[in-house]
Amino acid sequence: MGWDKSAAVDYLVKHAHAKSRSECAKYTRKAIAAGGINLVQTRYAKDYGDSLLKAGFVALPQSSTPQKGDVAIIQPYAGGNGIGHMTMFDGTTWYSDFKQRDMYPGPGYRRLHPPYVIYRKN
Repeated sequence: MGWDKSAAVDYLVKHAHAKSRSECAKYTRKAIAAGGINLVQTRYAKDYGDSLLKAGFVALPQSSTPQKGDVAIIQPYAGGNGIGHMTMFDGTTWYSDFKQRDMYPGPGYRRLHPPYVIYRKN
């Protein structure tokens, strides 16, 4: 089975909650699996970049415009929880374990803009 980004996005949108459950990586990883790709699990969201690359995703330049099925790995920020964040774009909205208002999952991320990489699989 190949990569079905629509199936991945549909899974994530269907399972997202109104508020975070602090399980962004679990929900996003399960959505990617619903799209046909099983990632090597890591302990923290911030560490999923290598797993995505091994699965055939490519890291995009910072100037790229996100597309449906893209996955962002955001590094933690000073004073934050230390695990980072993992989220997927549905073409309009970012989702993880909840429907986000933008790529950043909370005010600390929005204020400090920690490093991130967006990954895409075609």
